[in-house]
Amino acid sequence: MKVVYHPRYLEVYASDPAAQAGRIESILKEVSPHYELVTPEPASITDIELVHTKWHIAEIQRMAQTYEVALLAAGGAIKAAELAVSGEPAFGLIRPPGHHASPDSCWGFCFFNNVAISIARLREEGKINRAVILDFDLHFGDGTDNIFGKVLEVDYHHPEDRTRQEFVNGIAKFLDRQTSDIIAVSAGFDRGVEDWGGLLTAEDYQTIGKLVKEFSLKECRGRRYGVLEGGYNHSVLGKNVKAFLDGMS
Repeated sequence: MKVVYHPRYLEVYASDPAAQAGRIESILKEVSPHYELVTPEPASITDIELVHTKWHIAEIQRMAQTYEVALLAAGGAIKAAELAVSGEPAFGLIRPPGHHASPDSCWGFCFFNNVAISIARLREEGKINRAVILDFDLHFGDGTDNIFGKVLEVDYHHPEDRTRQEFVNGIAKFLDRQTSDIIAVSAGFDRGVEDWGGLLTAEDYQTIGKLVKEFSLKECRGRRYGVLEGGYNHSVLGKNVKAFLDGMS
């Protein structure tokens, strides 16, 4: 398991909770002693245009610092996807998040749809055909759904069960029905018991990671990766992320 990280992800590029000082640091403290860090390059305009309109890109370009860090976030997701295709499970410790970014709009602390860009690039390059995207963030990834909702080869799933056991079991049942060349995870930790959602424990995140690993080994030659979405309680965020990585690795 490798963790994709760039020092610029530490920058406070906006005033929203995802950009808050200390957020990435809280995760880095937990995972860096245990997982190798690899550095990404920024995504190119061509990469971003795989899922976003020129108008949307131009709007984000008006926010210079945010735009630069957002390109690095998309590049981090691409790097994680490339590692996964080569047989190395990976996690993008990136920000800004992305699953609320649609082709020509965005909200919810997102600017470019990192996971969608990474999947679209793999498909464009002919490295995969079918993909599964599991999004366990507290919030539905409307941007990802808007991008891939009519693409039959990409299955997006956002579980919304109300108990811990139902949530984990629902993911297992969903994966049991899928076939894919790769599994990508929009990994938002704001559903944590000590975060906004008040539901999942570190043990649950580890179990979900194991389900992702098992599915990948069974269906897609071990190809699996995740990218960071939400998660805002810095005191537990790093522990939850590490638990997920421990399960997935």
